Amino acid sequence: MMTLYSGTTCPFSQRCRIVLFEKGMDFQIVDVDVFNKPEDIAVINPYGKVPALVERDLILYEANIINEYIDERFPHPQLMPADPVARARARLFLHRFEQDLFSHIPAIEHGSDKEADQARLAIRDGLTQIAPIFAKQKYMLGDDYSMLDVAIAPLLWRLDHYGVKLGKEAVPVMKYAERLFARPAYFEAMTPSEKAMRK
Repeated sequence: MMTLYSGTTCPFSQRCRIVLFEKGMDFQIVDVDVFNKPEDIAVINPYGKVPALVERDLILYEANIINEYIDERFPHPQLMPADPVARARARLFLHRFEQDLFSHIPAIEHGSDKEADQARLAIRDGLTQIAPIFAKQKYMLGDDYSMLDVAIAPLLWRLDHYGVKLGKEAVPVMKYAERLFARPAYFEAMTPSEKAMRK
């Protein structure tokens, strides 16, 4: 059985939990307090971070790597595109999410007021830039829910918590976010701490 070591407030861990619940498979989740991590996390992941996945003698870390493994190992429902070109584009999008959006989270959580404000603006601008996509289609890649939707959902859930305010131009993003949050697997994958992030 797969065991996911998952931070109760970690957006990257939430990605992995969403994928596991979307697949509807057998797994175990070990909740980890990211501010007081047990010593065995450093044994599992040399970077001492969550998420980490253990399955027999396989140990994986980094959310996108874990999620692609789960998707390939349990192909239904498929979350990465089957076509190699579309899959490469999806991976590029995932990389851009990390660089253009998620890279700003540490500044919001641990930076000075000025750094946090700049990070909030960068996230706001990045989301506003992709808003037109959702005026035309249901999900990131069209009508089908994919790994891209999984990847961005934890950030969208935390916008209020992070103090990121979106303008009118980003209304399609907020409607898209509600579609993501309405999925049963999304709700099942949430921890009590994550539920408390939104009123």
